[in-house]
Amino acid sequence: MPSKDIVLAFSGGLDTSFCVPYLQEQGWNVHTVFADTGGVDAEERATIEARAAELGVASHVTIDGGPAIWDGFVKPFVMAGEGYQGQYPLLVSDRYLIVDATLARAQALRTRAIAHGCTGMGNDQVRFDLAVKASGDYRIVAPIREIQKEHTQTRAYEQAYLEQRGFGVRAKQKAYTINENLLGVTLSGGEIDKWEAPGEGARGWCAPREQWPADALRVAIRFVGGEAVAIDGVEMPGAKLLAKLNAMFAPYGVGRGMYTGDTTIGLKGRIVYEAPGLTALLVAHRALEEAVLTKQQNRFKPDVARKWVELVYEGFYHDPLKTDLEAFLASSQRMVNGEVVLETRGARVDAVAVQSPHLLNAKGATYAQTADWGVEEAEGFIRLFGMSSTLWAQVNGDRVEGGLD
Repeated sequence: MPSKDIVLAFSGGLDTSFCVPYLQEQGWNVHTVFADTGGVDAEERATIEARAAELGVASHVTIDGGPAIWDGFVKPFVMAGEGYQGQYPLLVSDRYLIVDATLARAQALRTRAIAHGCTGMGNDQVRFDLAVKASGDYRIVAPIREIQKEHTQTRAYEQAYLEQRGFGVRAKQKAYTINENLLGVTLSGGEIDKWEAPGEGARGWCAPREQWPADALRVAIRFVGGEAVAIDGVEMPGAKLLAKLNAMFAPYGVGRGMYTGDTTIGLKGRIVYEAPGLTALLVAHRALEEAVLTKQQNRFKPDVARKWVELVYEGFYHDPLKTDLEAFLASSQRMVNGEVVLETRGARVDAVAVQSPHLLNAKGATYAQTADWGVEEAEGFIRLFGMSSTLWAQVNGDRVEGGLD
C-alpha cells in the first residue's frame, strides 16, 4: 500500500493552515515542517507550533534554517549585488531552504508526497515545484491551486472553510499575505493588490518616519573575501550578523520599498517589502567592491549578477548555470577585503568611509587634483581615446549639416 503520509511546508498562515484540514479530509496523514529562516521571534515560533497542534497534524517539526539561508543565498546574493529588475532583493529565496527541510522530513518518514500552500497565480509555486523536481521523484500536492479551479475568491473561501471547522483566523492574515524570514518582510494582498496606497497595517519591521531616532546611526562592517564577518569589530556567524543589522537599521526605516515587477508566470506582481539588514549589506559591499575591482571587472560583473538573480527568482536554484556563475562571483571577491562605515539618519543609508589594503589608489595621482603625468601625455591620451568619434565628425560633418549626397 502506498504511504498516506504527506509532508506540508507550514508557516501557520492562512494558506498553510487551510491545507491541513483540506488534506486530512482527503485521507492524508499530514506532517508539518516549519523551516525557521530567521524572521520570527520565540513567541511567533511557539504560535506556529501551537497552530499545528490545534489543527491536529500527525507530527510537527521546526528546523533552524538561518545558517543555510546565509550560505545558500545571502553570500552569493551580496557578492552579486543586484536586485531583481534592479530593485527587489529576492526576499522569498528562503523557499529553497524550506523545500530542503521538507524533503529531509519526507525522507525520514519514508514518503514521496510533498505539499505546499502556494497559489496558482504566484511565483512561489514555480520555485517549490522546480526545487522538488530537481531533487527526485516526488508527488506534489498543492491544495490552493486545486481550490482555485472552483473558487475565485480563494482567501475568503479559505477563511470560511477554517471557521466552519472551528479554527480561527488571525486578523492580520485576513487582509494580507505576510512572509517574514531572515532576509526581510514581504506583504501583498488587500489594497496592495488593488494598486492603491498601502494601509497602516501593511508594515512589518521598518519604523514610520515619525518614530525614527533623532541621532544618526553609524555602523562598521568588515568583509573578508566579499563576505561580511564582523560588525563594529565583533565577529559573528553570518545569520546572526544579518539579524543584528535588521535590528539596527529597521528603527530608521531603512530598506522599505514597493516593488512592481514581471513575475515568472507573466503577471505583474506588486508587493511591499522591507529588508533593512540586507540593504545595509548591499550598500557596504558595493562601496568596498567598486574601490578594489578593476574597471573591467566592475563593468562586466553586473551582467553575471543579473543572470544569477534571474535564475534564483524564476525557480532555477538547482540549475548548473547558477553554480557556474557562482564560481565567477567567488573568484571576483578575492580582494574584497576591508571595512566600510555606514551612516543613516533615516530611510537612506550611505557608505561614508572605506578602508582596504586593496584600494586601487595611484601613488602619484588623485582624481581631478594631482597627477604624475604631464599635460602632453593627457592630451595624447584624449586624442587617441577619441580618435574614432573625431574621425567620424571630420569625414561626415559637412554631409550631416547639409544633407547626404
